[in-house]
Amino acid sequence: MVHAGQHTLLYDTTLRDGSQREGVSLSVEDKLRLVSRFDAFGFDYIEGGFPGSNPKDKEFFHRLSELELKHARVVAFGTIAKSKRVERDEGLLALAECGVKHVTLVVKSARSHVEKTLRISGDENLERLKQSILFLEKHGITTFIDAEHYFDGFKEDKTYALQVISTAVAAGCRGISLCDTNGGTLPFEIESIIADSIQVAHRAQRSGFRPDGDNTLWVGTHFHNDADCGVANTLVAVKAGAGLVQGSVNGIGERCGNADLLSIVASLALKMNDKCVSLSQLEGLTSLSHFVSEILNVSPNPYQPYVGSSAFAHKGGIHASGIERMSGSYEHVDPSLVGNFAKIVVSELAGRASLKLRAEELGFAFADADAQKALEAVKNLEQKGYSFEAADGSLAVMFEKQLGAYTPAFELETFRVIAEKREDGRVMTEATVKVHIGTERFLATAEGNGPVNALDKALRKAVGATYPELEHISLTDYKVRVLDEHKGTDAVTRVLIESSNEQRSWGTVGVSENIIEASWEALVDSLDYGLKTYHEKYIQKPKLN
Repeated sequence: MVHAGQHTLLYDTTLRDGSQREGVSLSVEDKLRLVSRFDAFGFDYIEGGFPGSNPKDKEFFHRLSELELKHARVVAFGTIAKSKRVERDEGLLALAECGVKHVTLVVKSARSHVEKTLRISGDENLERLKQSILFLEKHGITTFIDAEHYFDGFKEDKTYALQVISTAVAAGCRGISLCDTNGGTLPFEIESIIADSIQVAHRAQRSGFRPDGDNTLWVGTHFHNDADCGVANTLVAVKAGAGLVQGSVNGIGERCGNADLLSIVASLALKMNDKCVSLSQLEGLTSLSHFVSEILNVSPNPYQPYVGSSAFAHKGGIHASGIERMSGSYEHVDPSLVGNFAKIVVSELAGRASLKLRAEELGFAFADADAQKALEAVKNLEQKGYSFEAADGSLAVMFEKQLGAYTPAFELETFRVIAEKREDGRVMTEATVKVHIGTERFLATAEGNGPVNALDKALRKAVGATYPELEHISLTDYKVRVLDEHKGTDAVTRVLIESSNEQRSWGTVGVSENIIEASWEALVDSLDYGLKTYHEKYIQKPKLN
């Protein structure tokens, strides 16, 4: 059983399992930004993907060296060997060569799946598992396993499911995640299965101590949400002794999603006295949720526990009256602990605290009195449709404007975009920009593969001689969200642009009923912020007086 003060390890699957959600597609830049944010929040392990499955994941693992992670370890995902010739298995070779030191292998643990899906014997499955772990160990890699369909397999053939665990542990596996792959297991079924599995894992560990003396072993869980029990099942498992939990931010994943790692973290820290994250880290929970929603270009769920905008909303008269008389009378936790706030008795202090923390991360220091002014400016912009969770560049520019210290890199006179569909079916887009830098006027025209690309090229052409640093700044992603779909073509549009240079990535946002205008706004912020960070302007920490 778990004891108060346990430190449960957090294993995030957003980049791999979460990206299997219908409609979600992550670019390499998206994945790198998510890894950086997850590391800063305090996740212990981040599953990056399968380097042998596609060029995008291969590039992601190649570019991991660009990041300076302070805490988290990135894990590659793959399968056990597909044949007895383990040393020739392309998937295992890709895992061994991808550059990370932690790998999770998925192995079937339900006998019926082994025999009917893989069409091999149970013993052959166990032998492939053993040899795959030994192969990776020879390459200096720490191996975890995902025991697929474990709970269904346990109920079908308990002996075989436990054999999968004991085989993996005896071979040197350091972590085992018991997977409810179909998501149909209920909480009252969990505790005894977890307890039996942990007992077998530790028995196998005692019989197979590693020669290097490191015999650390974690038994963890991986729950899906098809019966809406993912979070509940995870908490029951921790109470039963699980020391590692897998989940995805906001519960994104295939079908009905994965267990929501944010709800798990909050419940562990606030209700089970678990040391998985510190209280200061927990204050970033709501911001993290919104950041991931923006990167994935999906609307945040306002009713999501802990972090939703309506999670602490009080509409009923009795509730509102109670909240006014006694803060927390209709709240199961203080919303400020997770970076959220109540909608009736709005926690202005919590709002200021969150803003000051974000400002400090961007290089600004706020006095308490002036932080409220900046907070009101953010709220007014968000009411118009802006969202700054994944737009740190625009947020920094807005802070500068609040300071009265903003000097634009250039000022717009006019821009014009022409799109022409030709007889041969090709579409040509041409943009012309007229801008001023000081007293000088610059004009340039360029063609692109769309209006944003054409504007970007024309703007760089116009000011590139003045700002040669722009050669090192590139636009890496472009996302559009229609905010009020019921208005049709009159709807307000939010554009999020991601940019990067050799050192870092940032996001900027624009909002308008005209998609080109919104794109221009985000584009200008992107280049403006990029130029200033190139000269380390934001390291000066200007203060609001």
